[in-house]
Amino acid sequence: MTATAAETPTAPAGGHPQRWLILGVICLAQLTVLLDNTVLSVAIPSLTRELDASTADIQWMINAYSLVQSGLLLSAGNAADRYGRKLMLVTGLAVFGVGSLAAGLAQDSGQLIAARAGMGIGGALLMTTTLAVVVQIFDDTERVKAIALWSTVSSLGFAAGPLIGGLVLDHFWWGAIFLVNIPVAVIGLVAVVALVPESKHRAGDRPDLPGALLSTLGMTAVVFAIITGPEHGWTSSRVVLSALAGLLFLGAFVWWELRTEHPMLDLHFFRNKRFVGAVAGAILVAFGMTGSLFLLTQHLQFVLGHGPLQAGLRTAPLALTVVLLNLTGLGPRLVGRLGTPATIALGMALVAAGLAAIAVLGGRHGYAGMLAGLVVMGAGVALSMPAMANAIMSAIPPEKAGVGAGINGTLAEFGNGLGVAVLGAVLNSRFAALVAVPAASLPAALAAARGTAERARVADAFADSLRTSQLAGAAAVLAGGLLAALLLRRAERSGDGAGEGVNARAGAL
Repeated sequence: MTATAAETPTAPAGGHPQRWLILGVICLAQLTVLLDNTVLSVAIPSLTRELDASTADIQWMINAYSLVQSGLLLSAGNAADRYGRKLMLVTGLAVFGVGSLAAGLAQDSGQLIAARAGMGIGGALLMTTTLAVVVQIFDDTERVKAIALWSTVSSLGFAAGPLIGGLVLDHFWWGAIFLVNIPVAVIGLVAVVALVPESKHRAGDRPDLPGALLSTLGMTAVVFAIITGPEHGWTSSRVVLSALAGLLFLGAFVWWELRTEHPMLDLHFFRNKRFVGAVAGAILVAFGMTGSLFLLTQHLQFVLGHGPLQAGLRTAPLALTVVLLNLTGLGPRLVGRLGTPATIALGMALVAAGLAAIAVLGGRHGYAGMLAGLVVMGAGVALSMPAMANAIMSAIPPEKAGVGAGINGTLAEFGNGLGVAVLGAVLNSRFAALVAVPAASLPAALAAARGTAERARVADAFADSLRTSQLAGAAAVLAGGLLAALLLRRAERSGDGAGEGVNARAGAL
């Protein structure tokens, strides 16, 4: 690596003098992006009524945002590294603000879907750049704590989205849930311009346009298959063809990245045991948490009869536990005392225990049993997720921090989709076997049931299927935690640490 390869290769000793203020600014931007992942769910009745939106329209309003954002994460991270993280942060805020204005003023479903896709572009830039800036301005002694606070925003956004959306809709029309983003974006723009230092990787000025195109097409097709699978069926031609196209594009992306002189993603990262261990853990924590919540919301609504907002409130303790524990700094302190492998193993064991508790206690003890499991899961996520994000970012050279953040975001999206797909498939398979109805779903089975006794039997079968699926998720998360800890421990013993094995390649660019 030449001396001019990166403008700020590592954080200065003690970090940037205004690092905590900068962290607050970028967390505000991050929160706005994350709120829009969930806030739209409570506006569905209003959108259906006022825009005359069909079911397909509603699905695309929700999916356009996450689909575009997921597909662009790697490309956005690479652009931040090459052209400047501050520049991309400002661009992301501007695009997100303009998209929010267009969404709030949309007059029909097509306009709103297009605006949401535009917001997804801004969201991809913000999701990757905020974490890259955290890595840039904090030194090794404070980085885990800073990433823990950054991770807290993800949980807060998950919990607060439906609540904020419901509060806004109680007083204003549906467009207001988007217009509230605009003052946040303006404040963020001013603060970023004034406070955030610019940093970029100058080596390899030639952009990897084929790599960006192939990764975007591949990720978009795979995420589309994951999103539409539950609706159209995992064996439907639409889902299968989309998944195959995504895998084909991603295979071409790997082939190209191994041969081009200036790759956007150095695949030699995957030779690093520290990186691979953190990757495995990150996917499986997202797998267990999102898959479990997907199942729980169905139980709360279909079996216990709660509305969407009530169901959201009853799952909120998981996110609130994550927020409270991260604010105490417990995870970073444990990393300092126990080390990263042991902290990740403990955290994922707690996630698995929480899933098992929900499965075993949720049916017998009602919501009290679920609450206990959600709190234990939240504690596990609070310990494991920041440690794994830090392990991923520290295994990548600082000049590639944007790509590292893109990998981290992509893993979360992949784990989320995988959790819903796999645990949902286990649930549906078990439920179909118990009620002896082909392609059974709970609403269809309840509608077909004759009499109270048969409906009760169907509800019991669904609860039994939930237990089976959640126990399968618990086993997968526990196994993933042990695997991640083993790989990280081996990496520490062999000296396969931050960026080793890839620095030589980076220096040659």
